[in-house]
Amino acid sequence: MKRYVLTGTPGAGKTTVIEELRRRGHAVVGEAATEVIARRQAAGEAEPWEAAGFVDLVLDVQREWERGSAASGDSVCFFDRSPVCTLALSRYLGRPDSAALKAELERIRLEGTYERTVFFLANLGYVEPTAARRISFEEALKFEQLHRDVYDELGYRLHEIPVGTPGERAAWIAAAAAAATETETAEAAATTR
Repeated sequence: MKRYVLTGTPGAGKTTVIEELRRRGHAVVGEAATEVIARRQAAGEAEPWEAAGFVDLVLDVQREWERGSAASGDSVCFFDRSPVCTLALSRYLGRPDSAALKAELERIRLEGTYERTVFFLANLGYVEPTAARRISFEEALKFEQLHRDVYDELGYRLHEIPVGTPGERAAWIAAAAAAATETETAEAAATTR
């Protein structure tokens, strides 16, 4: 399975684009951090990201959903963030990289879990606050840069997705993923000749 990650600034429209990709028939996986926050807030914890084990809880959900995606039988799946984003989150929160985070980053590197091309959605110029997203636009831009830095540090290539309608962005991403798959298939065939 080819696993492509969508990332970018909080509030850049990743979840909306993921839902558009789903509507178009693509396999998708949602954002784990938002899920963990929703579960913890439902249990009465107002700011779950302040808990010491928050990053590892996010990793647990990411691993669970990644494993579940393999069972779908689809050849391509789009992910709303990845463990690399969780590294950016950990650094944004000022936390040291946990043993679990280091182990997960090493696992996905060794296994080649996610495609090296990552779709980076341009910010919309503002951030709409939600229960899980309590960040100013200025802070969101710092968080955005951390994502660029960690993906670069770990050797991923960012494919910039400009601002557009959710449909346009989904079409650009699907087309770029299909082109990347065709290129890799052609290169593999040429290598085996």
